[in-house]
Amino acid sequence: MSRTQGVVEDIQRLILDGGLRPGDRLPAEKELAVELGVSRGSLREGVRALVVLGILEARHGDGTYVTDLNPATLLTPLAFVADVPGDRAQLHAVRRMLETEAAGLAALRMTDPQIARARAALDETSRALVDAAPDPEALVAADLAFHRAVADGSGNSVLAALIDGLAGTHARRRAWEELHDVAGDRVAAEHEAILAAITARDPDRARLRMATHLLGVEDLMVGRSARAEVGAR
Repeated sequence: MSRTQGVVEDIQRLILDGGLRPGDRLPAEKELAVELGVSRGSLREGVRALVVLGILEARHGDGTYVTDLNPATLLTPLAFVADVPGDRAQLHAVRRMLETEAAGLAALRMTDPQIARARAALDETSRALVDAAPDPEALVAADLAFHRAVADGSGNSVLAALIDGLAGTHARRRAWEELHDVAGDRVAAEHEAILAAITARDPDRARLRMATHLLGVEDLMVGRSARAEVGAR
């Protein structure tokens, strides 16, 4: 184990054991280095790594603090995994399982303001699809907004953070750029069906609608990959 990794684990242990709590300021660098038995250079490297991970926050001129340890912040690195090129089937399968359950929970727990957020996202999608050449950025933003509203509506912040991390913004952008002309209206209709099931407070139908939607997206992506392989030969 490198000294930097040791610092990361020691500070994480302090947080987990309650020695440092969310919002606490870290002790002075010299004091903490002595406590952990490391050089100040190794301590700085470990602290920088924890800042990147969202566990610590460096405030210019005010020291370093433990963040609120919000799941959405701690799971942010998942976004990189979701956008790494390669075989996305397994990743999409995990997303499908999580979002299907989130839709079911949303049918039981989603608040009126969250439903309004989802409705606004669907309206944005409809407006974008009216254009002869829809803006992929607008479609991606509306798509993400809808799925985030449903995930937040589940009432489970960890589940919502996992779904958001696996959203794959870049992958969604590529999909909308290539598929909006053949699948845009279909996706919009499926989103409408999901929201209708949620507003009807029907968790079984909401799960079914979400699962069907995500399986359809998966089939479209697989078909696109197959066509690309044929075209490359």
